Formats: sequence, structure tokens, C-alpha cells
Amino acid sequence: MSQTEISSLGEFGLIDRLTDGIVSKHASTVLAVGDDAAVLDYPDEEILVTTDMLLENVHFDLTYVPLKHLGYKAAVVNFSDIYAMNGRPRQITVSLGVSKRFTVEHIEALYSGIRLACEIYGVDIVGGDTCASHQGLVISITCIGAAPRGKAVRRSGAKPTDIICVSGDLGAAYMGLQLLEREKVASAGRADFEPDFAGKEYIVERQLKPEARRDVVEALAKEGVTPTAMMDVSDGLSSELLHICKQSGVGCRVYEDRIPIDYQTALMAEELNMNLVTAALNGGEDYELLFTVPLADHDKVARIPGVKEIGYITDASKGCALVARDGESEIELRAQGWNPLAE
Repeated sequence: MSQTEISSLGEFGLIDRLTDGIVSKHASTVLAVGDDAAVLDYPDEEILVTTDMLLENVHFDLTYVPLKHLGYKAAVVNFSDIYAMNGRPRQITVSLGVSKRFTVEHIEALYSGIRLACEIYGVDIVGGDTCASHQGLVISITCIGAAPRGKAVRRSGAKPTDIICVSGDLGAAYMGLQLLEREKVASAGRADFEPDFAGKEYIVERQLKPEARRDVVEALAKEGVTPTAMMDVSDGLSSELLHICKQSGVGCRVYEDRIPIDYQTALMAEELNMNLVTAALNGGEDYELLFTVPLADHDKVARIPGVKEIGYITDASKGCALVARDGESEIELRAQGWNPLAE
């Protein structure tokens, strides 16, 4: 397939090509792509805004990350932040920094992933920017969403005796990353190399194509449950729990034997001689929802598929700890997950 230099289209020509055929889905999108700014209208709702920036060779490696998957993931991680506030994503803006080694077709592949995510989650693309980059590919997405007035959930509302819950399973994305990195090393200098993902497709998908837990937010609403605090698990369970506890002024107890872990995650950890619980606590990029609910809502939450109770909130004086499998030993929780500012 022939490749087209981006400079041959120019900024506005590229934008026109990437956004051709986009149709807005929400009444709140009054004016989308094509003017100096988008026009949005959100009567009687709380507006939620989040931004994520992804940098090549910091957040992703194009050696093993397909551009379409990257675009999908870049959008979904923003949607996840809105769901973590008990909201619904409505619009995004997409800004790209692109170096000369990328062609129009490369950026179209990236954008096709973004557009697919928006179609699946019902989100409008309403603007963005493109510019030259001297440091590889840069993706910055801002997502605007909304929650019913008074229903946006913060990190600061957890109270003693609240139940700690988490959706899905943990550690899979991190194990998927370890597998991808291992195969990258093994492929060095071998043109005919075929990566071996047999039996481990789930953990690879969790790394390359995560999903936001819209279903859990919708299920909570159906059950009439509003969490007292909520976050998505992007930097690791330990880090997120400590954020909630610090901002709520509480402590917590989490049980090691209740942390949900998939079989493929456990298999990969054993193969790499890594501590499975450490991976689940600190791996990050699972984009599951971690939330607290009052004890009175226990039965309602128990009816939601894929949600597991993993512990409870305590007074701040008791600190934050992991209760070992023997039910007695306690290990202090530490934030050892992803640090975006670490060298």
C-alpha cells in the first residue's frame, strides 16, 4: 500500500481526512468538529473533564503495539476516568504530536481505533489539534462527561465499615506487558521471529485493548447504589486504595485471598518467577473499578456479576494493610505501582 506524507495534506487536510463522516450522537453536542471551538450544552448535570497524555517509549512501545489498538486504548482510558466518577463520557478532543517517520496511513490507523472506541461507547469526537513532534508520537485526549447532579463520586467519601469492592480481575495487564516485553527481547535480530502467545491471549488483550467498566456503573445505577468513593485501577490496586484512604481520612483492610486473579495471570507469573500478589497489587493498567459502598448495600452489590468484595474501610488510626492468607498476619500497603514521573 502506498504511503502519503502528512505534509502533502497539511494540518487541516489531515483533520478533514481523519474526521470525515463523524456524526454526533448526543444532544449535548451542539457543534462538533469544523469550527474554532466545539459548543456543548449540559443542563442540570455535573460536568466531568479528564485528560490523559501518552508518550511513545514512555507509555507505549510501537514494536508490539498496533496503532489501531493504541488509538482504542488511548480513548478508553479516558472513558474509564469518567466512569470512575460515576459519570458517562459524552465527548472527546484528540491532539496528536507526530514525527516525520509517520505517514497519513499510520495516523489513519491510529484514528480508526479512536473512532471505534467512540462508536462502541457512544462518544462524540468534537475537536483536537495536530502538530509536529521531534520525540516520536504523542497522544493527548481530553474527555468530557456528565453525572446526574449530586451523583458524581469522588475519592473522598469512604467511611469506616464501608465494603471495598473491585470489578473483574487484577494483574492481567501487567502480566501481558511482561509477556510482550519478553517476546520483544527474543525477537531482536530475527526477521522470521513469531511471538508465542498461545494460551495467553487474554493477558495480551488486557494490555493492548483494555475496556472501561461501563457495565459496572450501569449495574450499580440499576441496583440503586451510589458508591461512597470510587477510582479506576490504572496505577495499581495498592496505589488506588491509598489514594482513597488518604483523601477520605480512613484506613483499610484488604484480604489477600479475595483479590481476583485470572488463571492466565497466575500462569504467567509462575513462568516468570514473579510474585503473583505483588503483580495484582501493583501492576496497574487493569482499568477495573475500585469502589466502596455502605455495608447496607452488600446484598445489592453481591448481585452484580464480576464484582468482588475484597475488604473493608477502617478508622484512620488502624492504617492500611493487606491481611495474609492465614487471616492473621498483616502487611502494610505501599504505593509501588506506576509512577508517571519516575525516571
